[in-house]
Amino acid sequence: MSFKQITSAQLCKHRDGNYYIHIQIKDEAPEPIKSTNVIGVDFGRRDIAVTSNGDKWDGKQINDVRDKFSRVRSSLQHIATKGTRSTRRRARQILKRLSGRERRFQQWLNHNISKSIIQNALKNNAAVAIEDLTGIRERTNQKPRNQTERRRSNSWSFYQLRSFLEYKAIQFGVEIIAVPPAWTSQTCHQCLHIGLRSDKRFKCTNEACSWSGDADLNGAKNIAAIGVNFVNSPRGSNCLCCTLCTDSSGLLKAYTDASRTV
Repeated sequence: MSFKQITSAQLCKHRDGNYYIHIQIKDEAPEPIKSTNVIGVDFGRRDIAVTSNGDKWDGKQINDVRDKFSRVRSSLQHIATKGTRSTRRRARQILKRLSGRERRFQQWLNHNISKSIIQNALKNNAAVAIEDLTGIRERTNQKPRNQTERRRSNSWSFYQLRSFLEYKAIQFGVEIIAVPPAWTSQTCHQCLHIGLRSDKRFKCTNEACSWSGDADLNGAKNIAAIGVNFVNSPRGSNCLCCTLCTDSSGLLKAYTDASRTV
């Protein structure tokens, strides 16, 4: 039986006027589940998350909410600086009331997604492999894009989703594996050949395979395969197998690098 210890408590006033006590509890984390089964998770903006089991969470709702709040903020900020004295005061009051709503909605959504993924991992006695997207904002911001696309990219909360997955995984003893994302979306998960990705579709160019389907699902399956290599080769490997050694897609390097970083 785990031992739970109360370490601190904080009295907070909620925005609805009520007071709540936040109690912090220290608990022992369970031992991680040992399994060779891995669920891959592909992060994205159009689909927030897609798993190798075929589960997906559409990002249209959160994108619509972000666009709506962006338009409202822009309009109110204009009024707050250009309107009359009374309208400026009213605009500032509305901006204050709207502050944090978008952030709370995103937080609620990421909590639900991460909870579903961890519960699925527990049900299948599996580890969870995710993309290590560290530095992706800096890389994408170097590309020429319009203001809307830049705003949408910079508001993409993949790191929050990852942090929610990680702490829920520790709580339930699920292993989280962060793998390099290189080539996972351009490589066929069945034959490891480079394919063609057009919008949300992927098509393998290998005539012997010719697999086609959802591009994010294909990426999630590649992430799961790299995660399996983590589990089976914890000390790294210079050569995974003859099939991968003959692959020229570049995914082999990601598989091998993933092993060496453990």
